[in-house]
Amino acid sequence: MHFLGANLLAVLVAAIVQWVLGWIWYGMLFKKPWQELVPASGQNKGGAGGVMALIFVANLILCYALVKIVVLTGWTTFPRGSLVGAVCGLGFVAPPMFAQHIAEKQPFKLFGINALYWLIAMYFAGGILAVWQ
Repeated sequence: MHFLGANLLAVLVAAIVQWVLGWIWYGMLFKKPWQELVPASGQNKGGAGGVMALIFVANLILCYALVKIVVLTGWTTFPRGSLVGAVCGLGFVAPPMFAQHIAEKQPFKLFGINALYWLIAMYFAGGILAVWQ
């Protein structure tokens, strides 16, 4: 199913992969250090389900934008799509995230955990979206 030149099923699958990777990354691999570095705030009163749903919506939006860039390259292999994802992660995600971490005086370790997650997530999403145009 295509919408405005994008395979929506591919976007959905890439977003699910990012979402599951995030669950593994923050819920298992880096749960303890991440929780120690992130100050608890009372802003997430809607519960974990609402937060996870909003994260998934954000993943969908990101994957839709990423597929538009992948399609522009004309590349259709996993390695090339992964390269597009990694470059977009390094160029569009990491710099503003780094600036935000500096401005908010957050620990560099937190930036490392967050940035590495997004680089890996974008890498896999780019590969999936390139193969499955």
